Amino acid sequence: MSTARIGTGPLRPITRSGRASYRSIRAFGRLLLRPVWKITVSGIDRLPTGVAYVVAPVHRSNADFAVLVAVIPRVMRFMAKDSLWTSRPLGRFIEFNGSFPVDRTHTDRDALRRCEEVVAGGDPVVMFPEGRRKDGPTVEDLFDGPAFVACRNRIPIVPIAIGGTDHALPRGAKMVRPSRIRVVIGEPIYPDVSATGRVPRRAVSETTDVLRSELQRLYSQVR
Repeated sequence: MSTARIGTGPLRPITRSGRASYRSIRAFGRLLLRPVWKITVSGIDRLPTGVAYVVAPVHRSNADFAVLVAVIPRVMRFMAKDSLWTSRPLGRFIEFNGSFPVDRTHTDRDALRRCEEVVAGGDPVVMFPEGRRKDGPTVEDLFDGPAFVACRNRIPIVPIAIGGTDHALPRGAKMVRPSRIRVVIGEPIYPDVSATGRVPRRAVSETTDVLRSELQRLYSQVR
């Protein structure tokens, strides 16, 4: 599938079958990965209930997707790299389970619009604020996308640190390795914006700064 054709048009809602498929993948993933990855989770009680929110995880491995699906007990919609859609069957399967593409070579306004459509529909959306997988212990500059969506829609951002996935599935590896994975879910970050009206650029930048600081604090706990 040509990447030039993806990511346009209205966001399709997840069908009932798609949600059932997502839950089946989560259950199967938990069963399959339990003997290989010893996943411990803290802070699950901090997740908001009954509302949409932005999930903002640290990103060190492609295994982060599987870990998030396994530990968060809601159907979430992932903003995923558009290169996954170069395979037509894979792209269709990913979309069937609720994900949608982002072009990481520039500010993808269509992808941001889709994020807003997701939260308007009541589902959490996963946005990796570092953009691409990174290496090392430092959470450096973040993109403003998660803060932008949270501020514009007056919803919280949930920072999440995932430790151990860089060993469980290192960059370039084809097979997972036995590993201990720690997940820490932080307190939701509520943007400091008025209930209505235009969102100042300053508010977005300040929310991103708070998010970066909190992700660094959490990630230092799980490494």
